[in-house]
Amino acid sequence: MNVYWLEQFEADVPPENDWLGTNEMVYLRGLRFAKRRADWRLGRWTAKLALSACLDVPHHPQVFRKIEIRPEPSGAPTAFFADQPVALTISLSHRSGIAVCAVTMSGAEMGCDLEMVEPRSDAFIADYFTCEEQALIARTFAADRPRLLALLWSAKESALKALREGLRLDTRSVVVRPFSESCDRNGWSRMLVCCPGSRDFHGWWQLTNNVLRTVVAAPPPDSPILLTAPAHCFDSASQCA
Repeated sequence: MNVYWLEQFEADVPPENDWLGTNEMVYLRGLRFAKRRADWRLGRWTAKLALSACLDVPHHPQVFRKIEIRPEPSGAPTAFFADQPVALTISLSHRSGIAVCAVTMSGAEMGCDLEMVEPRSDAFIADYFTCEEQALIARTFAADRPRLLALLWSAKESALKALREGLRLDTRSVVVRPFSESCDRNGWSRMLVCCPGSRDFHGWWQLTNNVLRTVVAAPPPDSPILLTAPAHCFDSASQCA
């Protein structure tokens, strides 16, 4: 199964809002804090770019206004085009001025996440990781632990998004098992997230420039395929078929 992904930065988002729909503009005006507005605009911009490529529609403000990401009661995002549901599954994540959107076929369970590699406390490890994961952390060299912690945490977030539950579920309800095999030519490595009482998720993780990304899905996905999109402009290029 193919999973497509696109990453964007705050600097990639146009300063104007002519690519947002009417309902989105209303929502944006209701956000009080500048950082929250910036994060929301970044996420929507990234999702619209990814969806426009996968829907094979032009990169144009009038078209982007027809693409809308609406939250389900669970908070999971659902894509619409011209007020009609889109036959695609999407997942979004943003952190530190970076956003990622993953897109795959309709009906698949899929989640993505983006985290920064950074130190985390012993209390964090005790509170959010299973005994199996804590044992893996304890066996890991201290210098490698921030990367492992980012991977475990991000994979949990991706799995809980794929379950369409998010952090309403206990993070210890899923167990992350990274594989030791080497990464593919695009830097993605395999992993497994076990969900007791539910299906397991196969997935991939990638680390570049201290940014760690994870994608999990059922059915098992092939290595994520990177979409490309023009920065600061719109054109009719499309990548996803």
